[in-house]
Amino acid sequence: MELAATYLYLTAIIWARYFAVAGLFYVLLWGRPEHKVRAQRLADRDPDPAVVRHEIKMSLLSSAIYAAPAAVTLEAFMAGGTAIYTDVGGLWGWLYIPVSILIYLVIQDAYFYWTHRAMHHPKLFRATHLAHHRSRQPTPWAAFSFHPWEAIISAWLLPAAAFFIPIHIGAVMALLAIMTYCSVANHAGWEIIPRRWLDSPLGRSLITASHHNVHHADYQANYGLYFRYWDHWFGTDRGLAEPRQEPAGAA
Repeated sequence: MELAATYLYLTAIIWARYFAVAGLFYVLLWGRPEHKVRAQRLADRDPDPAVVRHEIKMSLLSSAIYAAPAAVTLEAFMAGGTAIYTDVGGLWGWLYIPVSILIYLVIQDAYFYWTHRAMHHPKLFRATHLAHHRSRQPTPWAAFSFHPWEAIISAWLLPAAAFFIPIHIGAVMALLAIMTYCSVANHAGWEIIPRRWLDSPLGRSLITASHHNVHHADYQANYGLYFRYWDHWFGTDRGLAEPRQEPAGAA
C-alpha cells in the first residue's frame, strides 16, 4: 500500500509539474501576439488543437509510467537502500554535487542518443516513436509526449542509477528541474536563447529548440538530448533551424 500511495503521489507531482512548466511556456510563447514575444519563432504554422490534445494525452500517460520506477526508488531511498544521500559532508561534498548532476546528464544523454536512433529504425519506429512525431511542429505540450513503449524504455535509467551512483537529494531535485526545462523548452517551437549565445563554443555543444526542431523535420538527424557531441561524432548533426521569416508586409 505504501508503494501504491507513493506512486499516486509522484504521478500527481509529475502531472502538476508538466502542466505548470509546459503551460507557462505555451502561454508566454503562443498565447501572446508574436511581436511581443522576445524569442525567435521556429514554427511556420500555429499549433494544431488536435495535435496539442494528442501531446497532452500522451504526456499524461507517459508521466504515469515514469512515476513507477521513481516510486520504487523513493521507497528504497526512505528505507536506506539507494545511493541518494542527504549529508553534504564538507567542501568536497559541495564540489561533488554539480559533478554528480553532470554525470547523470551524460549517462542519460548517451542512453537517449542510442535508444532514440534505434527507435527510428523502420522496424521499431511505428511501435515506439511515431506517437512523438505526430508533432511535426512540436509545442511545449510535447515535452513528455511518448508512446508507452518509449516511456518504458527510458523511464528506468536514472532511478536505477540512483542505486549505484551517489547523488545528493538536492542534486536529484536540480536534475529533475533541468530535465523538465530542457524537454519543454526544446519542444517550444520558439528559440528563447539568443543566437549569439548559440554560436558561442558552449552554445554549439548544447541542444536547444533550434537544434531539436530540425529533428522533427528531418528524422535522420539531431538525435541528442542535452549535448551535441554524439551527433557530431556520428555524423547526424544537421545544425540549427533558422527562425521563421516574417511574411511579406509584416510589421
